[in-house]
Amino acid sequence: MSEEIEVAGAAPEGEGRGRGRGRGRGGNDRRGGGERGERGQRRGREASGEPAGEELIEKLVHINRVSKTVKGGKRFGFAALVVVGDGKGRVGFGHGKAREVPEAIAKATAAAKKAMIRVPLRDGRTMHHDGFGHFGAGKVYVRSATQGTGIIAGGPMRAVFEALGVADVVTKSVGTNNPYNMIRATFAALTGQVSPKSVAQRRGKKVADLLARRGDISAKVAEADAEAVA
Repeated sequence: MSEEIEVAGAAPEGEGRGRGRGRGRGGNDRRGGGERGERGQRRGREASGEPAGEELIEKLVHINRVSKTVKGGKRFGFAALVVVGDGKGRVGFGHGKAREVPEAIAKATAAAKKAMIRVPLRDGRTMHHDGFGHFGAGKVYVRSATQGTGIIAGGPMRAVFEALGVADVVTKSVGTNNPYNMIRATFAALTGQVSPKSVAQRRGKKVADLLARRGDISAKVAEADAEAVA
């Protein structure tokens, strides 16, 4: 009887040791996975050019329910359109799809951060000059405005200018109300913006000479604006 009891008790001890070793290895893997995840996030920020600790303005422009027809029926998901900017002249937009809304927004936000562009601003509040953007059926007109005008834009365009940091602008959208085409047309207009400083360097002239030819300001005001731009 004593031998049977000893043999029967040996198996649980072996099982316990096996389970203990398994749990130990699992714990080490989890710790290693957490460190690898942090390193991966740091590499992602470095690859996207996003400085550590930078605060970005994120705007959810549109979210749509989409479906994919598969062999067993339909598979439903969500598509998100997000605009991201730093409020200081940099802005980008991204599109993401996923089975759940938060994941789709996260994908769109990551894509927007990778595709950010820099737009020159006049006095940090408005456009340097009027612009026109076109994509598909969407046509967008962008005009600079005096201080205190505010953002006169609707829907997706307002989100772009708020994330960009523009305080005074007048816009008009013609042709479509599709948010994707409106966003792309707006970015087409923004990429056409140039500052007087860059034009002066390209043409070998002074900034004051270019500003004086606008006709709406005097020579003294043009010189003062040129110093501010420089």
